[in-house]
Amino acid sequence: MPRSSFVPVLHGAVGDRPDEADTVIAAQAIRDALLRLGHQSELIHVGLDFSSVASLAARNPACVFNLVEAVDGNAALAHIPPSLLEHYGLRYTGADAEAWRVTLSKVATKRILVSAGLPTPSWSFDGAGFLASDRVIVKSLIEHASFGIDAKSVVNAPDAASEIQARTSRFGGAFFAESYIEGREFNISVIEGVSGPVVLPPAEIDFVGFTPDRPRIVDYEAKWIEGSHAFDNTPRRFDFPGSDDGLLESLRKLSELTWNLFGLRGYARVDFRVGADGRPWILEINLNPCLTPDAGFPAAAKRAGFTYDNLIGHLLETALCRKRLAV
Repeated sequence: MPRSSFVPVLHGAVGDRPDEADTVIAAQAIRDALLRLGHQSELIHVGLDFSSVASLAARNPACVFNLVEAVDGNAALAHIPPSLLEHYGLRYTGADAEAWRVTLSKVATKRILVSAGLPTPSWSFDGAGFLASDRVIVKSLIEHASFGIDAKSVVNAPDAASEIQARTSRFGGAFFAESYIEGREFNISVIEGVSGPVVLPPAEIDFVGFTPDRPRIVDYEAKWIEGSHAFDNTPRRFDFPGSDDGLLESLRKLSELTWNLFGLRGYARVDFRVGADGRPWILEINLNPCLTPDAGFPAAAKRAGFTYDNLIGHLLETALCRKRLAV
């Protein structure tokens, strides 16, 4: 049921990096949707001193719409704002602090998946352990939004160590190598329902016009550099032939298992690669998938019958239905 209440939108974006700017755009769109739904709302930026969270708590919001996925550009701090919100006994949207903590590292996430018997590509911090004939993709350990990934991130396994070192020096933080799955890429959006997770219509990234020498990956350019070849030629699609029914059912089941394994809530996205043999592999879990009106999660929700305002209202209501935490 709609409520008239104060629901601020909390974010930690700063600077002119395209992915950071996109977070601000999403925050503005959510604030506007909340206003249309009859709530009071405003944008609240959380910085490295985290004082804005304490100030916010003093205003006793009905709920906080949490969009923090990095604090002043540092993704390693994304778990702190939800921890503080819990400390102050505030309701907030999306995953809880524990889920943020355990999924902060992509490798820690993969270890949990492996321990549960769920498929995820093998990995290495130093490039060791792969066959000489293997291809690998070098990724940031904690960064989101494909930061640090480009067309040259996919290398032959013998070159993994040097590529890890080069990207660590160039971008900072830590990088690792992951087995590169040549094949299809899927984004599976999941939303909290009354009786558990609801998998929204699956989306596949269609790599249009990619030359054989360019890996079919959604790198930083594909996500954020408007006008680039990768940006213009990686559309998502939601329509599939009947021959994909079995695969789509497998993706749905794996997404539900992943949601339950990590105790997720609110909304999330699970990213997959599917090899030539049809076997799906879980790449990553995104606890705060982009919510700009033209992004993939709202697009999947639209296919399921949600308007943008309906979606924002649903995410808010699932949070409002939770009990306040004791301070």
